[in-house]
Amino acid sequence: MFTPKYPRPDTAPAPTVVPPAALVPTSDGHTPACTCGHTHTPTTPTPAPVSTRPTVQLTPGALVALAAGGTAAVLVVGTVLVSMLLAVAVTGASVAVCAIVIRSLLNSQHKAR
Repeated sequence: MFTPKYPRPDTAPAPTVVPPAALVPTSDGHTPACTCGHTHTPTTPTPAPVSTRPTVQLTPGALVALAAGGTAAVLVVGTVLVSMLLAVAVTGASVAVCAIVIRSLLNSQHKAR
């Protein structure tokens, strides 16, 4: 019950990789014919692709400007969030005052009768 059960090993034979025959150009510049009957042209290795994206280099002035811009963005977002919170608090307080006034008016109207 507590012993692990492993799957049976694969019984298929392992694939064998046959390297292609090396084709050496002859003295006239042609490659010899392979067993298929056609000739191969020699290939040159392609160079690795070079990235065409520009590299970003930060100078000290650009770094200061970037820090100042980030600070300004944080201050603006903070100001907006605080003002929204303040607006909600003022609205809640005014609704509470209105509720107290209406309750007082209704109570005084019921006592006067």
